[in-house]
Amino acid sequence: MKFIVARQKLVTSLPPDLEPTDAELDAIEWELPLILAEVDLLDARIAVLDRTPSVLDERRIRRARRRVLAVRRTLTNQAAAAAGMPGGAA
Repeated sequence: MKFIVARQKLVTSLPPDLEPTDAELDAIEWELPLILAEVDLLDARIAVLDRTPSVLDERRIRRARRRVLAVRRTLTNQAAAAAGMPGGAA
């Protein structure tokens, strides 16, 4: 029996711990409202893939889309305020 093994070394070595850094966790936590809003929008769109959207489906998609836009605006304004920029997105 012949064993198939890699004859080359890995191109990049993996770090011993593959845990996210504190900065990455903070970024995920900061973007979590947007992630959840986008998941809701995706769920609404998936629900109507195999059928004609009803009035309620269209309303659900519109609400989810508006929520995504509102959360993006809020996060953009927060980032601009944190950077010390005058004004904002809205």
